[in-house]
Amino acid sequence: MSAPLQTRRPVAAHAAGRRALRGRHGVPGYVAALVLLTLSYWLCAVQRTTNPSPSAFLLILATVAVVFHITAVRAVIQHVAWIVLATAGIATIVATLVGAEGRILDVMFSAASIAALLVAPAAIVAHQARRRGFNLEALMATITAYLLVGMLFTFVFNLVSLVSSAPMFGDGSEDSLSNQLFFSFTTLTTTGYGNLAPVTSGSQAVAVAEAITGQLFLITAVARIMRGSSLRPATRPDSRQEAS
Repeated sequence: MSAPLQTRRPVAAHAAGRRALRGRHGVPGYVAALVLLTLSYWLCAVQRTTNPSPSAFLLILATVAVVFHITAVRAVIQHVAWIVLATAGIATIVATLVGAEGRILDVMFSAASIAALLVAPAAIVAHQARRRGFNLEALMATITAYLLVGMLFTFVFNLVSLVSSAPMFGDGSEDSLSNQLFFSFTTLTTTGYGNLAPVTSGSQAVAVAEAITGQLFLITAVARIMRGSSLRPATRPDSRQEAS
């Protein structure tokens, strides 16, 4: 056996061991992510204006950090993500302490929330699709990803409202982050109670996109996770050679 091959195998085994170690903490990790999501949901639900809550944004950043840890992304990607998340968190704390406010800051909070909430569910689905077996972790991963998508569209509605001159729900309803959150999840689940309806073309387009996304998520994302649960782990060729 050549020296380069001997060197590569311990490195690959070490990396696989690290990913497996993180994978064993999947259920507690998703519990932590769901707790953080619940807290951020509550902070958004009590927000009676369109201004995003800095505290909710910090919880979203923490949720994404937890997701990146339990989904066993590559170490380089994880380190870069943690640097970005930490920088955004520190900047948020500083802005809050100095009392910074204004429409531009609100737009930045909303856009940053969208970026964070966009990568998290994708990482969860990709990770679960590679795993074998449908268990409690896979179920919690599906729930977490679904809630993340609902939160994602909440801030898409929020961003559209912030950059638009017209109220999202017209003059008859309160244009607040709380109502945007409620409308997002009723649209995602295609419940649509009817007490809120977007009147601007931008928000109507987002509502249609979210309704379609909600259906596609149930069809594709859940199917990918279930497909991963039905696959058997393949035998490594080098293992067969070594055994022989």
